Amino acid sequence: MRARALFVATILTGSFLLFLVQPLVARLALPQLGGAPAVWNSAMLVYQALLLAGYAYAHAIARLALKRQAIIHLIVLVIAGLTLPIGLADLAPPASQGLEALWVPLLFALTIGPVFFAVSAQAPLMQRWYAANPEAGDPYWLYAASNLGSFAGLLAYPLFLEPNLPLGSQSWAWSAGYVLLIALVAAAAWTRRGAPVESDAALSDENAEPIGWRRIVLWLALSAVPSGLMLSTTTHLTTDIVAMPLLWVIPLGLYLLSFVFAFNERSALGYTLARVAPVVVLLAGGMAMVSQNAASLSIGLATVLMLFVLATALHRRLYFERPSPRRLTLFYLAMSAGGALGGVFTALVAPLLFDWVWEHPVLVLAAAALLPDRPLVAWMDRLGLTGRQKRIMVATLLAAAAGIAMLVNRWVMLQDDTLVLLGMLAAAACGVLVLGHRRAMVAVLFVLMLGRGGYQTLETSVEGSRDRSYFGVYTVRDLPEEGRRSLISGTTLHGLQFTEPDKRREPTTYYGRDSGVGAALSQLPAIAGPGARVGVVGLGVGTVACYRKPGQRWDFFEIDRTVLSYSRDETFTFVSDCAPDADIHLGDARIVLDRFRERMRPEDRFDALVIDAFSSDAIPLHLVTDEAFDIYRRTLADDGLLLIHISNRFIDLSPMMAAVAQRHGMIGVLRSHQDPPFADGISPSLWVVMARDPKPLAALLSARPDLAWHRLPPPAQEVWTDDFASILPFIQWQNVLGRGP
Repeated sequence: MRARALFVATILTGSFLLFLVQPLVARLALPQLGGAPAVWNSAMLVYQALLLAGYAYAHAIARLALKRQAIIHLIVLVIAGLTLPIGLADLAPPASQGLEALWVPLLFALTIGPVFFAVSAQAPLMQRWYAANPEAGDPYWLYAASNLGSFAGLLAYPLFLEPNLPLGSQSWAWSAGYVLLIALVAAAAWTRRGAPVESDAALSDENAEPIGWRRIVLWLALSAVPSGLMLSTTTHLTTDIVAMPLLWVIPLGLYLLSFVFAFNERSALGYTLARVAPVVVLLAGGMAMVSQNAASLSIGLATVLMLFVLATALHRRLYFERPSPRRLTLFYLAMSAGGALGGVFTALVAPLLFDWVWEHPVLVLAAAALLPDRPLVAWMDRLGLTGRQKRIMVATLLAAAAGIAMLVNRWVMLQDDTLVLLGMLAAAACGVLVLGHRRAMVAVLFVLMLGRGGYQTLETSVEGSRDRSYFGVYTVRDLPEEGRRSLISGTTLHGLQFTEPDKRREPTTYYGRDSGVGAALSQLPAIAGPGARVGVVGLGVGTVACYRKPGQRWDFFEIDRTVLSYSRDETFTFVSDCAPDADIHLGDARIVLDRFRERMRPEDRFDALVIDAFSSDAIPLHLVTDEAFDIYRRTLADDGLLLIHISNRFIDLSPMMAAVAQRHGMIGVLRSHQDPPFADGISPSLWVVMARDPKPLAALLSARPDLAWHRLPPPAQEVWTDDFASILPFIQWQNVLGRGP
């Protein structure tokens, strides 16, 4: 009994450390690499590759006698531990742009590679060692404990470690956990010191059951689809549903929890979820192609529920396809390879192939095809239908589902939510009735996807008005009857321009003339003189360019080539009309601006610096830390204005702005343009204006006495730094939960 508890503790500790170290290393690298999604994709790719390597190593040494396995693994753990405490590797940045795709994974691998590799191997090895005792029984249930530890580690970082410890202390805390893990592994090996020789032989690959390639392919598919679906669910939610803070934790956490219920043969919940999975995928999966006007918490909840149910059902099928303990390490090696394949497809391949998150409906359909093929109730057999009669009935139900889906599409266009819901239920009922006929059920799911928003999503792709990069999905929408063109990024209006010649230079959305940035840039000639220099972090569609006055020098800093292309090809003409000679610098704003600062002469410093790099409701944390504001302050003239756009549905950044201003000896005011009526094309906005010298700020306020300016709220207790930051205290939970005004 004690040995059983020891093996559980060892596996829990190792998995906990694995999922604790991933966000820790990403936070370490954030200031140097920037907040580009490509960086996170590279990080995930490295983690999955290291996990695969760790499982391959476990599979390789599992052929040896248990005593020799223990000695080798303990040596590997100790050698890897010599790289602790965790610190970012000293790797020089690439000499030329374009090599980051190779440099970023190498940096992560050098930083965390040795210990991640060593820890990742302990889960399959511990199960192998556990089974060395003939009385221990089936070891696969320990994998459920492993994923419970992973889930705990995933939640522990944003909820406990990050809000309470600086990065240096986090690294030392993780190192202490690693030492504990070595002790637990040694103790687990010691409990098996007296294992009979025949148990080693029983676990060897000699005379083990044959494993054909078809079975390995099935293992790969049952692992790859849930892994890819977890990532695609996160992308779909943040792109087209709602960009909530910490949202990435939910799909990953549910994915890990699915193993807990799937790898437990006696789990009533696991059995129930596997049985109802086809019904859930028909109901929730029917919304997998929704892309327009989809900012709905209910759709988001249905999407994550579907992920959990499908992952549990597929992982449960994977569990029942498991081999004997003799082939345990091969099984986990195939699982790891499948997980890596799903991640590579979703995180790296799909953004290059698709203009939208098409990987999500593709993976939902693949998941439906892999579900156990059996009816909920064998109603056709009870009715005594023959083979031909069954085929006719299935064809009839398919035709009915297709007809209902066409009606659902019409009701979607009419925005009749009640009829849409009833239609989806009717089509899903057709799908439930054809369960046991796999292809027919998948076909019903597909037509339901098309009816519930899929036609519109396909139409946008066919028109070629949508683009995708590693930074987001952008849709250009022309409304000629309203005389305007807009750029939509996920669920957020990214920019808008009037197409009529006499109005196309008029600032719109968050940059109207009564907004904080509009008021400041309009008065800049009077405040800083006719030759003012302006820097703008975040190009968007270039709206603020039309505040440029003759004689001013402007610089834009933009991370996404796709966004830049909309101005260069004159899809939006703000820049070409108003600031054609502006310099545009491509790259992460903090990194590029810091290099730009090093080359600046005192007279070249900005008279106004606009920080507007937020995407939807996501917070680029590295752009609002103390170190980032130190860069901004050093690029700003002594009497310059710093303007920060902090509009956000879920996070109140104003206390942090007050704290940063206080830290850097600046004073600030808040311009909240929230109350209607708004002018045509104007959106609510929240801007903070800061200055070290009170004179330009006083000049701005006196020049626009018609506007309501507010003092900043009491400052946050601590300023965010590269070493210590957490958004949890600033989340407006009433808005996250849909209870806001």
